[in-house]
Amino acid sequence: MGKFAELYTEEGLKMPKIPWDVYPRPMMKRDSFLCLNGEWDFSIKYGKEECIFEKITVPFSPETLLSGIEADIPEENYDSMVYRKSFSIDEGFDRGRILLHFGAVSNYAEITFNGKTVGIHRGAYDSFSFDVTSLVKKDNVIEVYAKNILNDKLLPYGKQSRKRGGMWYTPTSGIWQTVWLESVPLEYIKNIETYTDSNRVTVKAEGIDKGRVQVYTDNGTIEYEMNGGECVFEIESPRLWSPDDPYLYNFSVETETDRVESYFAFRTVEIKEKDGYKRILLNGKPIFFHGLLDQGYWSDGGMTPPSPESYAYDIEKMKSLGFNMLRKHIKIEPQQFYYDCDRLGMIVFQDMVNNGSYSFIRDTALPTVGWQNRSDKRMHRDNSTREMFVEGMEKTVKALKNHPCICCWTIFNEGWGQFCGTEMYGRLKALDDSRIIDTASGWFSKVESDVESKHVYFRKAKLKAGKKPLVLSEFGGYSYRVEGHIFNPDREYGYGKYKNRDEFARAFCELYKNEIIPLAKKGLCASVYTQVSDVEDETNGLLTFDRRVMKVTPEEFLPISEELKNCIE
Repeated sequence: MGKFAELYTEEGLKMPKIPWDVYPRPMMKRDSFLCLNGEWDFSIKYGKEECIFEKITVPFSPETLLSGIEADIPEENYDSMVYRKSFSIDEGFDRGRILLHFGAVSNYAEITFNGKTVGIHRGAYDSFSFDVTSLVKKDNVIEVYAKNILNDKLLPYGKQSRKRGGMWYTPTSGIWQTVWLESVPLEYIKNIETYTDSNRVTVKAEGIDKGRVQVYTDNGTIEYEMNGGECVFEIESPRLWSPDDPYLYNFSVETETDRVESYFAFRTVEIKEKDGYKRILLNGKPIFFHGLLDQGYWSDGGMTPPSPESYAYDIEKMKSLGFNMLRKHIKIEPQQFYYDCDRLGMIVFQDMVNNGSYSFIRDTALPTVGWQNRSDKRMHRDNSTREMFVEGMEKTVKALKNHPCICCWTIFNEGWGQFCGTEMYGRLKALDDSRIIDTASGWFSKVESDVESKHVYFRKAKLKAGKKPLVLSEFGGYSYRVEGHIFNPDREYGYGKYKNRDEFARAFCELYKNEIIPLAKKGLCASVYTQVSDVEDETNGLLTFDRRVMKVTPEEFLPISEELKNCIE
């Protein structure tokens, strides 16, 4: 990568031969799992030229240090990235069907199994699978022909850019999440959905008619019958999920031939007036949603954390400072992230991933100086782009809606790809009416939304609560570069620059004491500081890009978090 520093995380230096060798679907866990991560053959194919293969470590994209390649993938003037993996399957693995799963491939993939094409997938952030039962042998070969198509802006792309720099990041191309095999019976449980309301639980299982649901409580196991693929039951005096008590109810769904494990939680999110202000309530009580912007990038793995424990590390570090919320910024993570937030007690405000063109003048400069109250009906008018965004939104909700940690959906960020916000709000409410929706985070606000969402950089946050809950969905972004942990020595990107740790920590703490706490007392419901970690040129994180240094200590900031928490509870 030329002039950029090679920053390894501690976990990256200890990476095992098979990375991410953990079950990738904790929300629907089955006891069949063959991890195909690790060493694959890799080549970039140009026209009729013969492929020259080298070794790559999956699931890390070829641009990353941990891939072992650190390649510059060309614009789009190549046929494909070619991945190839040979592997064996033990006798006894096959239970009737064999499914080949991909956590995510950015952003176009054609898959062959033992020489036969089994499917094509478009999209960088969602999982997909194929039934390869009829093709499986003892010795097998998978080939993946992938491209990361970014120029036409049709597919959701998030922060990926061929012209990285500033707030845009090096692309994550090709395979970037776990590849694995699973064997299931001929008739199997395809998906689980859970719904909780008061003390009532509904469990729906796709692919089966009859079965048993076993719920594991502190007082023992309770069994219920499932009919028509559905089971409804009640839990007496349920224990509510919250950041302070992230209680999960474990359960299983079982048929004569199949069994999966999952979990659910009881928690509510609603908007009500309290003490003269519109507030967001968790479990019927107003809390301050004390959050951070979470980009989900690592110095050595790009969008892929170096290990499954990386998410918990970030979450626990931020909880040690008193934060109770992460705004997952225009990225969909592997399920491990949401599971860790569920079990550790970290609320998530989840962004949809943007597509469509970006204009610095339209989407950044003019709104920053206050030009935000405009219609979005004529923005991003290409029907294919709009349809692709809606498809991505629907897939995101289906994949993540069981997770209790997610309390808010963000549809559009700063006008990026924004169109017909009021219509998109209605579509999303129809998919999931149990969560708060921030339709237009920070920017073009002339749309239906559950909250008033503002971004404030460069100036003091002078906000006034109104008819909707007031959310400061981005602010801060103070920059402090830690020597020895700087990705780009030639550029520093942030909002306000500090030369040493003490100066940075003092300014960070004073920002909350002088602006956020007073605003919380006058109706502010949530704040999102930019950000969890440095990312490439951005040096405005509380952690360095390699996660080795935290720039502020719990001793300095936790008392401020407690004061913020107490001012509305």
